[in-house]
Amino acid sequence: ISVTLADRPGALKRVLSLFDERSVNLSRIESRPSRRAGRGFYDILVESRVEVENEKAAVAGAVGKLEGLGYSITLLNRETDTVGGVGVPWFPRRLRDLDEFADHVLSFGSELESNHPGFLDEQYRERRRAIAERAKSFRTGDALPDVEYTPEEHATWRTVYEEVRNAREQFACEEVRHIFPLLERNCGFGPNRIPQLRQVSEFMKDCTGWTLRPVSGLLSSRDFLNGLAFRVFHSTQYIRHSSTPLYTPEPDICHELLGHVPMLCDPDFAAFSQEIGLASLAVSDEDIEKLAKCYWFSVEFGLCKEGNNTVKAYGAGLLSSFGEIRHAMQGDNTKIDWDPSVACNTPYPITEYQPTYFVAEDFSNATEKLRMFAFSLKRPFSVYYNAYTQSIEILDSKEKLAHMAGDVSRDVSVLASALSRMGCC
Repeated sequence: ISVTLADRPGALKRVLSLFDERSVNLSRIESRPSRRAGRGFYDILVESRVEVENEKAAVAGAVGKLEGLGYSITLLNRETDTVGGVGVPWFPRRLRDLDEFADHVLSFGSELESNHPGFLDEQYRERRRAIAERAKSFRTGDALPDVEYTPEEHATWRTVYEEVRNAREQFACEEVRHIFPLLERNCGFGPNRIPQLRQVSEFMKDCTGWTLRPVSGLLSSRDFLNGLAFRVFHSTQYIRHSSTPLYTPEPDICHELLGHVPMLCDPDFAAFSQEIGLASLAVSDEDIEKLAKCYWFSVEFGLCKEGNNTVKAYGAGLLSSFGEIRHAMQGDNTKIDWDPSVACNTPYPITEYQPTYFVAEDFSNATEKLRMFAFSLKRPFSVYYNAYTQSIEILDSKEKLAHMAGDVSRDVSVLASALSRMGCC
Protein backbone atom coordinates (compact mmCIF):
# COMPACT_ATOMS: atom_id res chain seq x y z
CA ILE A 1 0.00 0.00 0.00
CA SER A 2 1.47 3.37 -1.00
CA VAL A 3 0.28 6.42 0.96
CA THR A 4 1.25 9.96 -0.06
CA LEU A 5 1.92 12.21 2.97
CA ALA A 6 2.82 15.85 3.48
CA ASP A 7 6.12 16.25 5.31
CA ARG A 8 4.62 17.27 8.66
CA PRO A 9 5.37 16.18 12.25
CA GLY A 10 3.26 13.20 13.28
CA ALA A 11 1.95 12.42 9.78
CA LEU A 12 3.57 8.99 9.56
CA LYS A 13 2.59 8.09 13.13
CA ARG A 14 -1.05 8.87 12.36
CA VAL A 15 -1.08 6.59 9.32
CA LEU A 16 0.63 3.70 11.08
CA SER A 17 -1.73 3.98 14.05
CA LEU A 18 -4.68 3.10 11.79
CA PHE A 19 -3.04 -0.25 11.00
CA ASP A 20 -2.00 -0.81 14.62
CA GLU A 21 -5.56 -0.23 15.87
CA ARG A 22 -6.73 -3.08 13.62
CA SER A 23 -3.85 -5.43 14.62
CA VAL A 24 -2.41 -5.41 11.11
CA ASN A 25 1.19 -6.69 11.14
CA LEU A 26 3.38 -4.67 8.78
CA SER A 27 6.36 -6.53 7.31
CA ARG A 28 7.93 -3.50 5.65
CA ILE A 29 7.78 0.30 6.00
CA GLU A 30 9.67 2.52 3.57
CA SER A 31 9.54 6.22 2.67
CA ARG A 32 10.75 8.03 -0.42
CA PRO A 33 10.23 11.54 -1.86
CA SER A 34 7.01 11.64 -3.90
CA ARG A 35 7.57 12.29 -7.58
CA ARG A 36 3.84 12.60 -8.17
CA ALA A 37 2.97 15.06 -5.40
CA GLY A 38 6.23 16.97 -5.63
CA ARG A 39 8.36 18.80 -3.11
CA GLY A 40 7.30 18.51 0.53
CA PHE A 41 5.51 15.17 0.08
CA TYR A 42 6.57 11.58 0.67
CA ASP A 43 5.26 8.22 -0.56
CA ILE A 44 5.10 5.79 2.36
CA LEU A 45 5.17 2.15 1.28
CA VAL A 46 3.80 -0.35 3.80
CA GLU A 47 3.55 -4.09 3.23
CA SER A 48 1.54 -6.72 5.07
CA ARG A 49 1.34 -10.47 4.52
CA VAL A 50 -2.42 -11.08 4.26
CA GLU A 51 -3.34 -14.76 4.39
CA VAL A 52 -6.83 -15.08 5.94
CA GLU A 53 -10.12 -13.24 5.49
CA ASN A 54 -10.10 -11.35 8.80
CA GLU A 55 -6.65 -9.96 7.96
CA LYS A 56 -7.96 -8.80 4.57
CA ALA A 57 -10.88 -7.11 6.31
CA ALA A 58 -8.54 -5.36 8.76
CA VAL A 59 -6.33 -4.03 5.96
CA ALA A 60 -9.39 -2.94 3.96
CA GLY A 61 -10.66 -1.11 7.03
CA ALA A 62 -7.41 0.80 7.47
CA VAL A 63 -7.30 1.70 3.78
CA GLY A 64 -10.92 2.85 3.87
CA LYS A 65 -10.21 5.08 6.87
CA LEU A 66 -7.17 6.60 5.14
CA GLU A 67 -9.20 7.32 2.03
CA GLY A 68 -11.93 8.86 4.16
CA LEU A 69 -9.35 11.21 5.68
CA GLY A 70 -8.36 12.38 2.21
CA TYR A 71 -5.05 10.54 1.79
CA SER A 72 -3.89 9.54 -1.70
CA ILE A 73 -3.75 5.72 -1.70
CA THR A 74 -2.32 3.27 -4.25
CA LEU A 75 -3.00 -0.41 -3.65
CA LEU A 76 -0.20 -2.70 -4.75
CA ASN A 77 0.52 -6.41 -4.52
CA ARG A 78 3.54 -8.55 -5.28
CA GLU A 79 2.49 -8.60 -8.91
CA THR A 80 2.45 -4.79 -9.29
CA ASP A 81 4.59 -1.84 -8.27
CA THR A 82 4.84 1.86 -9.07
CA VAL A 83 7.91 3.80 -10.14
CA GLY A 84 7.54 7.53 -10.64
CA GLY A 85 3.78 7.16 -10.74
CA VAL A 86 3.95 4.50 -13.47
CA GLY A 87 2.58 1.01 -12.81
CA VAL A 88 5.00 -1.84 -13.57
CA PRO A 89 5.26 -5.52 -12.60
CA TRP A 90 6.70 -5.97 -9.12
CA PHE A 91 10.45 -6.50 -9.00
CA PRO A 92 13.00 -6.99 -6.20
CA ARG A 93 15.09 -3.95 -5.31
CA ARG A 94 17.16 -5.34 -2.45
CA LEU A 95 18.79 -8.72 -2.00
CA ARG A 96 16.38 -9.62 0.80
CA ASP A 97 13.43 -9.02 -1.56
CA LEU A 98 14.26 -12.39 -3.12
CA ASP A 99 12.71 -13.87 0.02
CA GLU A 100 9.32 -12.71 -1.32
CA PHE A 101 9.16 -15.57 -3.82
CA ALA A 102 11.30 -18.14 -2.01
CA ASP A 103 8.44 -20.65 -1.84
CA HIS A 104 6.48 -19.61 -4.93
CA VAL A 105 7.40 -22.61 -7.05
CA LEU A 106 5.41 -23.65 -10.10
CA SER A 107 6.14 -27.36 -10.18
CA PHE A 108 8.40 -30.22 -9.15
CA GLY A 109 10.05 -29.85 -5.78
CA SER A 110 8.08 -32.10 -3.45
CA GLU A 111 5.23 -32.62 -5.93
CA LEU A 112 5.87 -34.84 -8.97
CA GLU A 113 3.95 -35.37 -12.19
CA SER A 114 2.65 -38.87 -12.91
CA ASN A 115 5.27 -39.35 -15.68
CA HIS A 116 8.18 -38.50 -13.39
CA PRO A 117 10.55 -41.49 -12.88
CA GLY A 118 10.15 -41.20 -9.10
CA PHE A 119 6.37 -40.72 -8.99
CA LEU A 120 5.62 -44.21 -7.64
CA ASP A 121 8.57 -44.28 -5.23
CA GLU A 122 7.16 -42.98 -1.95
CA GLN A 123 10.54 -43.07 -0.21
CA TYR A 124 12.07 -40.91 -2.96
CA ARG A 125 9.15 -38.48 -2.81
CA GLU A 126 9.43 -38.14 0.94
CA ARG A 127 13.17 -37.53 0.62
CA ARG A 128 12.60 -34.74 -1.91
CA ARG A 129 9.87 -33.30 0.27
CA ALA A 130 12.27 -33.00 3.21
CA ILE A 131 14.99 -31.33 1.10
CA ALA A 132 12.45 -28.97 -0.49
CA GLU A 133 11.06 -27.90 2.90
CA ARG A 134 14.51 -26.83 4.07
CA ALA A 135 14.92 -24.74 0.93
CA LYS A 136 11.52 -23.09 1.51
CA SER A 137 12.59 -21.88 4.94
CA PHE A 138 15.86 -20.34 3.70
CA ARG A 139 16.07 -16.56 3.97
CA THR A 140 18.69 -14.02 2.96
CA GLY A 141 21.56 -14.07 5.46
CA ASP A 142 21.02 -17.69 6.52
CA ALA A 143 23.82 -20.21 6.15
CA LEU A 144 23.21 -22.46 3.14
CA PRO A 145 21.87 -25.78 4.46
CA ASP A 146 23.97 -28.89 3.95
CA VAL A 147 22.28 -32.09 2.82
CA GLU A 148 23.40 -35.48 4.11
CA TYR A 149 23.16 -37.39 0.84
CA THR A 150 22.57 -41.13 0.93
CA PRO A 151 24.86 -43.77 -0.65
CA GLU A 152 22.24 -44.27 -3.37
CA GLU A 153 22.26 -40.54 -4.15
CA HIS A 154 26.06 -40.45 -4.28
CA ALA A 155 25.96 -43.42 -6.67
CA THR A 156 23.55 -41.58 -8.99
CA TRP A 157 25.87 -38.55 -8.96
CA ARG A 158 28.84 -40.81 -9.78
CA THR A 159 27.10 -42.22 -12.84
CA VAL A 160 26.28 -38.75 -14.17
CA TYR A 161 29.70 -37.32 -13.29
CA GLU A 162 31.64 -40.03 -15.08
CA GLU A 163 29.31 -39.97 -18.09
CA VAL A 164 29.75 -36.26 -18.75
CA ARG A 165 33.45 -36.07 -17.81
CA ASN A 166 34.78 -37.44 -21.09
CA ALA A 167 32.32 -35.38 -23.12
CA ARG A 168 33.40 -32.27 -21.24
CA GLU A 169 37.03 -32.73 -22.18
CA GLN A 170 36.11 -33.21 -25.82
CA PHE A 171 33.30 -30.71 -26.37
CA ALA A 172 33.26 -28.07 -23.59
CA CYS A 173 34.62 -24.57 -24.06
CA GLU A 174 37.98 -23.45 -22.69
CA GLU A 175 36.42 -21.66 -19.71
CA VAL A 176 34.81 -24.88 -18.45
CA ARG A 177 37.96 -26.92 -18.98
CA HIS A 178 39.92 -24.31 -17.02
CA ILE A 179 37.56 -24.02 -14.06
CA PHE A 180 36.78 -27.70 -13.48
CA PRO A 181 40.16 -28.64 -11.95
CA LEU A 182 39.73 -25.66 -9.60
CA LEU A 183 36.30 -26.92 -8.56
CA GLU A 184 37.81 -30.33 -7.88
CA ARG A 185 40.55 -28.81 -5.71
CA ASN A 186 38.43 -26.26 -3.86
CA CYS A 187 34.85 -27.53 -3.74
CA GLY A 188 35.03 -31.30 -3.45
CA PHE A 189 34.01 -31.94 -7.07
CA GLY A 190 34.67 -35.53 -8.04
CA PRO A 191 32.82 -38.76 -8.79
CA ASN A 192 32.50 -40.05 -5.25
CA ARG A 193 30.49 -37.44 -3.34
CA ILE A 194 27.94 -34.73 -4.14
CA PRO A 195 29.42 -31.32 -3.25
CA GLN A 196 27.54 -29.04 -0.86
CA LEU A 197 26.05 -25.77 -2.12
CA ARG A 198 27.62 -23.85 0.76
CA GLN A 199 31.20 -24.67 -0.25
CA VAL A 200 30.52 -24.17 -3.95
CA SER A 201 28.78 -20.84 -3.35
CA GLU A 202 31.73 -19.52 -1.35
CA PHE A 203 34.09 -20.39 -4.20
CA MET A 204 31.81 -18.78 -6.79
CA LYS A 205 31.67 -15.59 -4.74
CA ASP A 206 35.46 -15.42 -4.66
CA CYS A 207 35.57 -15.86 -8.45
CA THR A 208 32.79 -13.59 -9.72
CA GLY A 209 30.67 -12.33 -6.81
CA TRP A 210 27.88 -14.81 -7.59
CA THR A 211 26.22 -16.96 -4.95
CA LEU A 212 23.86 -19.92 -4.88
CA ARG A 213 20.51 -19.92 -3.13
CA PRO A 214 18.56 -23.13 -2.42
CA VAL A 215 15.15 -23.40 -4.06
CA SER A 216 12.41 -25.97 -3.50
CA GLY A 217 11.27 -26.31 -7.11
CA LEU A 218 10.81 -24.59 -10.43
CA LEU A 219 10.34 -20.82 -10.16
CA SER A 220 8.48 -18.70 -12.67
CA SER A 221 10.65 -17.25 -15.44
CA ARG A 222 10.22 -13.77 -13.98
CA ASP A 223 11.26 -14.72 -10.45
CA PHE A 224 14.22 -16.80 -11.60
CA LEU A 225 15.54 -14.17 -14.02
CA ASN A 226 15.05 -11.39 -11.46
CA GLY A 227 17.36 -13.28 -9.12
CA LEU A 228 20.15 -13.17 -11.71
CA ALA A 229 20.16 -9.36 -11.48
CA PHE A 230 21.55 -9.75 -7.93
CA ARG A 231 24.17 -12.32 -9.01
CA VAL A 232 22.12 -15.01 -7.30
CA PHE A 233 21.46 -18.38 -8.89
CA HIS A 234 18.55 -20.38 -7.45
CA SER A 235 19.71 -23.98 -7.20
CA THR A 236 17.93 -27.21 -6.35
CA GLN A 237 19.54 -29.64 -3.89
CA TYR A 238 17.62 -32.83 -4.60
CA ILE A 239 18.84 -35.34 -7.17
CA ARG A 240 17.15 -37.25 -10.00
CA HIS A 241 15.69 -40.71 -9.44
CA SER A 242 18.27 -43.51 -9.38
CA SER A 243 16.35 -45.59 -11.94
CA THR A 244 17.18 -43.05 -14.69
CA PRO A 245 20.51 -41.44 -13.75
CA LEU A 246 21.08 -40.11 -17.29
CA TYR A 247 17.63 -38.50 -17.59
CA THR A 248 15.76 -35.90 -15.60
CA PRO A 249 12.64 -33.91 -16.61
CA GLU A 250 13.70 -31.02 -14.34
CA PRO A 251 16.75 -29.23 -12.96
CA ASP A 252 18.46 -31.17 -10.17
CA ILE A 253 21.75 -30.95 -8.27
CA CYS A 254 23.62 -32.67 -11.12
CA HIS A 255 22.38 -30.11 -13.65
CA GLU A 256 23.11 -27.17 -11.34
CA LEU A 257 26.63 -28.15 -10.28
CA LEU A 258 27.92 -29.81 -13.45
CA GLY A 259 26.11 -27.48 -15.86
CA HIS A 260 25.68 -24.01 -14.38
CA VAL A 261 28.36 -23.58 -11.71
CA PRO A 262 31.50 -23.85 -13.91
CA MET A 263 30.44 -21.00 -16.20
CA LEU A 264 29.23 -18.80 -13.32
CA CYS A 265 32.83 -18.87 -12.11
CA ASP A 266 33.93 -17.14 -15.34
CA PRO A 267 33.79 -13.30 -15.09
CA ASP A 268 32.69 -12.66 -18.69
CA PHE A 269 29.91 -15.24 -18.60
CA ALA A 270 28.86 -14.09 -15.12
CA ALA A 271 28.43 -10.55 -16.50
CA PHE A 272 26.38 -11.93 -19.40
CA SER A 273 24.08 -13.81 -17.02
CA GLN A 274 23.55 -10.75 -14.83
CA GLU A 275 22.71 -8.69 -17.92
CA ILE A 276 19.77 -11.02 -18.61
CA GLY A 277 18.64 -10.58 -15.01
CA LEU A 278 18.83 -6.78 -15.12
CA ALA A 279 16.91 -6.74 -18.40
CA SER A 280 14.10 -8.76 -16.76
CA LEU A 281 13.32 -6.25 -13.99
CA ALA A 282 9.87 -4.62 -14.30
CA VAL A 283 9.32 -5.60 -17.95
CA SER A 284 6.07 -7.00 -19.33
CA ASP A 285 5.12 -10.68 -19.37
CA GLU A 286 5.67 -10.65 -23.13
CA ASP A 287 9.23 -9.39 -22.68
CA ILE A 288 9.87 -11.92 -19.90
CA GLU A 289 8.96 -14.66 -22.38
CA LYS A 290 11.46 -13.21 -24.86
CA LEU A 291 14.22 -13.10 -22.26
CA ALA A 292 13.41 -16.65 -21.13
CA LYS A 293 14.00 -17.82 -24.70
CA CYS A 294 17.27 -15.87 -24.83
CA TYR A 295 18.28 -17.60 -21.59
CA TRP A 296 17.33 -21.00 -23.00
CA PHE A 297 19.40 -20.58 -26.16
CA SER A 298 22.43 -19.20 -24.31
CA VAL A 299 22.82 -20.12 -20.65
CA GLU A 300 21.09 -23.49 -21.09
CA PHE A 301 22.03 -24.58 -24.63
CA GLY A 302 24.56 -22.06 -25.91
CA LEU A 303 27.58 -22.74 -28.10
CA CYS A 304 30.58 -20.49 -28.66
CA LYS A 305 33.61 -20.18 -30.93
CA GLU A 306 37.21 -20.50 -29.86
CA GLY A 307 40.56 -20.99 -31.54
CA ASN A 308 40.20 -21.38 -35.29
CA ASN A 309 36.43 -20.88 -35.14
CA THR A 310 36.04 -24.25 -33.45
CA VAL A 311 32.56 -24.57 -31.94
CA LYS A 312 32.40 -25.60 -28.28
CA ALA A 313 29.64 -25.91 -25.67
CA TYR A 314 29.01 -23.64 -22.69
CA GLY A 315 25.27 -24.15 -21.99
CA ALA A 316 24.35 -25.98 -18.77
CA GLY A 317 21.90 -28.28 -20.54
CA LEU A 318 24.79 -29.45 -22.71
CA LEU A 319 27.49 -29.69 -20.04
CA SER A 320 25.29 -31.86 -17.79
CA SER A 321 24.04 -34.23 -20.50
CA PHE A 322 26.30 -36.52 -22.52
CA GLY A 323 23.55 -37.23 -25.05
CA GLU A 324 22.63 -33.57 -25.61
CA ILE A 325 26.20 -32.34 -25.95
CA ARG A 326 27.04 -35.09 -28.41
CA HIS A 327 23.93 -34.25 -30.44
CA ALA A 328 24.83 -30.55 -30.45
CA MET A 329 28.37 -31.17 -31.63
CA GLN A 330 27.90 -34.14 -33.96
CA GLY A 331 24.17 -34.53 -34.62
CA ASP A 332 21.81 -33.21 -37.27
CA ASN A 333 20.87 -29.68 -36.19
CA THR A 334 20.97 -26.02 -37.22
CA LYS A 335 23.54 -23.59 -35.83
CA ILE A 336 22.88 -19.83 -35.94
CA ASP A 337 25.06 -16.88 -34.93
CA TRP A 338 23.97 -15.53 -31.54
CA ASP A 339 21.32 -12.86 -32.02
CA PRO A 340 18.90 -12.17 -29.13
CA SER A 341 16.31 -10.64 -31.47
CA VAL A 342 16.16 -13.95 -33.33
CA ALA A 343 16.51 -16.23 -30.30
CA CYS A 344 13.60 -14.52 -28.52
CA ASN A 345 11.22 -15.60 -31.29
CA THR A 346 12.56 -19.12 -31.82
CA PRO A 347 10.45 -22.03 -30.47
CA TYR A 348 12.16 -24.93 -28.72
CA PRO A 349 11.29 -28.43 -27.45
CA ILE A 350 11.73 -29.29 -23.77
CA THR A 351 11.69 -33.11 -23.75
CA GLU A 352 13.84 -33.85 -26.82
CA TYR A 353 17.16 -32.82 -28.30
CA GLN A 354 17.33 -29.26 -29.58
CA PRO A 355 16.99 -28.76 -33.36
CA THR A 356 18.57 -25.27 -33.20
CA TYR A 357 21.60 -23.88 -31.39
CA PHE A 358 22.97 -20.32 -31.24
CA VAL A 359 26.73 -19.74 -31.46
CA ALA A 360 28.39 -16.75 -29.76
CA GLU A 361 31.64 -15.19 -30.98
CA ASP A 362 32.69 -14.64 -27.35
CA PHE A 363 30.96 -13.67 -24.11
CA SER A 364 31.87 -9.98 -24.28
CA ASN A 365 30.31 -9.76 -27.73
CA ALA A 366 27.30 -11.81 -26.58
CA THR A 367 26.79 -9.48 -23.62
CA GLU A 368 26.92 -6.36 -25.78
CA LYS A 369 24.34 -7.83 -28.19
CA LEU A 370 22.09 -8.69 -25.26
CA ARG A 371 22.48 -5.19 -23.81
CA MET A 372 21.46 -3.63 -27.12
CA PHE A 373 18.49 -6.01 -27.31
CA ALA A 374 17.44 -5.00 -23.78
CA PHE A 375 17.11 -1.38 -24.95
CA SER A 376 14.19 -2.49 -27.14
CA LEU A 377 12.21 -3.85 -24.19
CA LYS A 378 9.34 -1.76 -22.85
CA ARG A 379 10.41 -0.29 -19.52
CA PRO A 380 9.94 3.39 -18.58
CA PHE A 381 13.24 3.66 -16.70
CA SER A 382 16.78 2.26 -16.55
CA VAL A 383 18.27 0.27 -13.69
CA TYR A 384 21.73 -0.13 -12.23
CA TYR A 385 23.07 -2.78 -9.85
CA ASN A 386 24.90 -1.29 -6.89
CA ALA A 387 27.40 -3.95 -5.88
CA TYR A 388 28.23 -2.14 -2.63
CA THR A 389 24.67 -2.31 -1.28
CA GLN A 390 23.59 -5.34 -3.36
CA SER A 391 20.55 -3.39 -4.47
CA ILE A 392 18.90 -2.13 -7.66
CA GLU A 393 18.98 1.61 -8.26
CA ILE A 394 16.39 3.19 -10.54
CA LEU A 395 18.05 5.83 -12.72
CA ASP A 396 15.18 8.30 -12.83
CA SER A 397 16.76 11.57 -11.69
CA LYS A 398 19.70 13.81 -12.56
CA GLU A 399 21.15 13.24 -9.10
CA LYS A 400 21.29 9.47 -9.57
CA LEU A 401 22.79 9.84 -13.03
CA ALA A 402 25.43 12.20 -11.66
CA HIS A 403 26.28 9.73 -8.89
CA MET A 404 26.61 6.91 -11.41
CA ALA A 405 28.74 9.11 -13.68
CA GLY A 406 31.03 9.72 -10.71
CA ASP A 407 31.46 5.98 -10.21
CA VAL A 408 32.24 5.51 -13.90
CA SER A 409 34.71 8.41 -13.81
CA ARG A 410 36.57 6.86 -10.88
CA ASP A 411 36.75 3.52 -12.69
CA VAL A 412 38.13 5.24 -15.81
CA SER A 413 40.74 7.04 -13.71
CA VAL A 414 41.90 3.74 -12.21
CA LEU A 415 42.07 2.23 -15.70
CA ALA A 416 44.07 5.19 -17.05
CA SER A 417 46.47 4.99 -14.11
CA ALA A 418 47.02 1.26 -14.65
CA LEU A 419 47.64 1.77 -18.39
CA SER A 420 50.12 4.53 -17.63
CA ARG A 421 52.05 2.42 -15.13
CA MET A 422 52.23 -0.40 -17.67
CA GLY A 423 53.59 1.97 -20.29
CA CYS A 424 50.58 1.49 -22.54
CA CYS A 425 49.87 5.20 -23.01
